[in-house]
Amino acid sequence: MAVAEAQLYAKVSNKPRSRSTSALLDSLLAKGFPAHIAQKALVATGQKTIEDAAKWLHSHCNDPSLDDPIPQEYALYLCPTGRLHSRLQDFWKESKRQCGKNRAHEVFPHITLCDFFTCEDQKVELLYDILKRVGDSFSQSFPPSISLTLHASPSYLGFFIDGSQANILKDFAVAFSSQASALADCHVKPSLKQFHLTLAHKFYPHHQKTLEQLAKCINPREPCQWVAALYSRDMRFVHYQRLRALFQYKPQNIDELMINAGDLIYVDPTHQCDVSEGWVIGTSHRTGCRGFIPENYTERAHEADTWVKHREYVFVTASKSFTLAEKEPTVKLNGEAHNPSMSRSVTNVLSLQNAALRRGVLVMCHGERVDQVFGKSWLQQCLTGDGKYYRADLNFPSSLPKRRDSMKQFECDPPLSCCGIFQSRLIGEALLDQDVTVSYVYSSPALRCVQTAQHVLQGLRLNQKVKIRVEPGLFEWTRWEASKVIPNFMTVAEMVETSYDIDTNYRGNFPLSSLVPSESYEDYVSRSSAVIKHIITACLSKGVILIVGHGSSLASLTRPLTGLPSRDSGDFAQMVQKIPSLGMCLCEELKEENKWQMVNPPVKTLTHGANAAFNWRSTIMED
Repeated sequence: MAVAEAQLYAKVSNKPRSRSTSALLDSLLAKGFPAHIAQKALVATGQKTIEDAAKWLHSHCNDPSLDDPIPQEYALYLCPTGRLHSRLQDFWKESKRQCGKNRAHEVFPHITLCDFFTCEDQKVELLYDILKRVGDSFSQSFPPSISLTLHASPSYLGFFIDGSQANILKDFAVAFSSQASALADCHVKPSLKQFHLTLAHKFYPHHQKTLEQLAKCINPREPCQWVAALYSRDMRFVHYQRLRALFQYKPQNIDELMINAGDLIYVDPTHQCDVSEGWVIGTSHRTGCRGFIPENYTERAHEADTWVKHREYVFVTASKSFTLAEKEPTVKLNGEAHNPSMSRSVTNVLSLQNAALRRGVLVMCHGERVDQVFGKSWLQQCLTGDGKYYRADLNFPSSLPKRRDSMKQFECDPPLSCCGIFQSRLIGEALLDQDVTVSYVYSSPALRCVQTAQHVLQGLRLNQKVKIRVEPGLFEWTRWEASKVIPNFMTVAEMVETSYDIDTNYRGNFPLSSLVPSESYEDYVSRSSAVIKHIITACLSKGVILIVGHGSSLASLTRPLTGLPSRDSGDFAQMVQKIPSLGMCLCEELKEENKWQMVNPPVKTLTHGANAAFNWRSTIMED
């Protein structure tokens, strides 16, 4: 048992037990569940319905911690609802789109009244009663509206609450904490510091101006009804990361974890160092079971996604702010008067700024490569006894491009599979449907990238109109080359002979001879930064610059372009494993601000399942 876990047990193992009279608990006891397990199920589901608790018990039947006497942690938040909440959610979404995720995105908009404290499962109902009783006693004195003042610093952005309104909130928090401590045997600390509603926290300093501009589009006087809400979380996983499963995964080995799409997984970052590359070990929020899962089946989730909402107290006021919108301040965008309430969201407000066509950089990973499906020995599967290529599976290309040197060079420079070709054309057609104007195309010298660019252009109906500029500097981190040498790429002349639309007048910023095997991560980051700088300097026309590279290209090109520092090499390697075929990122130029920002790609992602090889004889005929 870990030291931290042992300390948790020590805190709760000697506590005296009390009896609950909950009707929900009586129903579960009547079904034969032990009292402590029934109470645990009720608390884990917010004590809402028997059905929820029974479903939780069924899901956790193999949970090794089911009998553990570790209580939940609880917090009391004051949360906005109504139009103000909608505006805040718009800000959350737009700030994440423009500036990336920051700490504020982990939790919903709220004002902390009482920070997290523990409460035994059998005493949680007392907290519900206390919340209602204290709420009732403050219902007449609660302010009809709360004045919010915007405050900004290099690492924090949010609304402050001052004066008499802050004093009422403090009195409410103190009253709840005093009664909870006395009646439910909880050690509750009310928030006595500056009351605030955080908009952004721990962001990059160069994003401060953008975040402030977005925050000024929020009218803090929007109609709002405030709700005091009690939330809980599992105290064992406070410092863990949360992942959300994108797909179902059925275990292939006994130490692997069964997950369904949408499942939330707790992952301890300190326990991942000995895990095989491409895997993580975690604990399922849905089942409580622990095991290995493929990392590329998941995405990062928010901290509050695993929290449970228990009860809330709605402060009903007679203020006109809940029936009529007050006169709102006018802000100026591009010199024109604009009322924030006229827009449905912050995104729509900002759309006025995006009316003119801007330069964009669309960085795309190549399509599915043959060795990705058939392994490194794919070429041996396709050669006859006299060394001629034949199509051993319909997902192999119908033919290979002609090259003057040995066909064996394709082992280190593999082509796209037939599915990869289809994927690339499909993406091109989707870009065409969205009226994306591609003005320039750059490609890594790797054959799979050149072929991807070619078929994307065909889908866009731009082949022979826009030529592909082959840039050696776009090749991936050479340390990842299994052969430990730079592949012998096809020449520009050979590509032209194969009918690829290559710009024969283009001269790369980095000659092939400048690529060195097993380069350091710092050298790769420096090369990528220099390449993207050369590209945007050379391509001044409005429209999209399409760059077809590798999984590593998405971060190594866009981060320096948007002013973000490079990732740690270990984090970088894990990130690249999550990037699928044709994964893409779009950066948009804000010329008036002399910077670039990440925005949503113009087309949806391309998701599909695996299709294993099939032998009808061994599968159907043999017993």
